[in-house]
Parts: sequence; C-alpha cells; structure tokens
Amino acid sequence: MATQLRGSSLEQLINITNDMYKERNLALIQKIPTPITPINIDKQRKLITLAYFVEKSTVDYIGIIQGIGVCFDAKETASSSLPLANIHKHQIEFMESFIKQEGVAFIIVHFKKYDEYYILPFDIIKQYYINEKEGGRKSIPYKEFENGYKIEMEKGYYLHYLKSLQKYIDDMHNIGNNC
Repeated sequence: MATQLRGSSLEQLINITNDMYKERNLALIQKIPTPITPINIDKQRKLITLAYFVEKSTVDYIGIIQGIGVCFDAKETASSSLPLANIHKHQIEFMESFIKQEGVAFIIVHFKKYDEYYILPFDIIKQYYINEKEGGRKSIPYKEFENGYKIEMEKGYYLHYLKSLQKYIDDMHNIGNNC
C-alpha cells in the first residue's frame, strides 16, 4: 500500500496516517493551516490565485495521543543533514511553550536521500539551535538520527510514527526517573 504513495509529500503521508489513527481511536491530530489573506480570487474556478501570509504559523500539527498533548512539524531534506534554517525561531518558541505545559514536541523528518523517516525530539532541536547561535553547526547531521527514533511503515499505516513516539516518551520518563 505504501508504494502507491512513493512520490507524495511527507505531509500527505502524515495526513493519511492521522486519519487512520483517528478511525482507530488511537489519536486525534489536526493539521494547522497557515493563516492567509487572499488578494486575487478566480471566482469562476473558486480559486485563490494570490495571497499573503497574515502571520507566522506555529507548527504543522497539534493534537492528543492517548491523553498526551503533542505538537510537531514536518520537514524534508534531500541532503544528509537537516538545515537549521528550516526550523524557525517562532516554531522553537512555540514548541518550548508547549513543553512547559507538559506536552510533547518534536519534528518528523524525511531524509529523501535515504528514504527514511525519523522523529527528532525537541531537546535535540533546541541543543543544535542554541549551538548555532553561538557559532556552531548550521544543520543537524544524519548521524544524530541513526540510533534514534526511526519511523517504519507497518501495520497498514502509511507512516506509523506512534511506535517511535512511544519509545521517545518512554526514554524521556526513564531519563526523568534516573535524575
């Protein structure tokens, strides 16, 4: 089933997966639309032909999974690293605020070069973001993902990220219990 969508974007895969999660009562995740103001509208085709962004968006997705609030963004890269320029300051700030409310924040990353998908935890994102501001790397290398939270396509889901997310949440609790 997944091979039918090989050319599709990451967000399409996530949207299909989220619909499946909702149908199976596993999660309720909503895509957050970016607010726009239309300038030109083709009334015959009922199509916006020109618009501008009203404000910066927060993250791509927000919702609840088995009682846990989550927010996440979707990023794709053709290289062997994720450029930090793809993660905006307002997104970092939103995810940080979300975590302060005891939610879980992360990014789902698709490495096109390897055709692999990963969950990137917020703590890693923030660490690289801070280091970049202090003159460090301007990207997060693939090696940071290799032993982490790889997302597999399985069990009839297109991009079954709940399994990797559960591993991440379990790891967070284990780290918290060891302190």
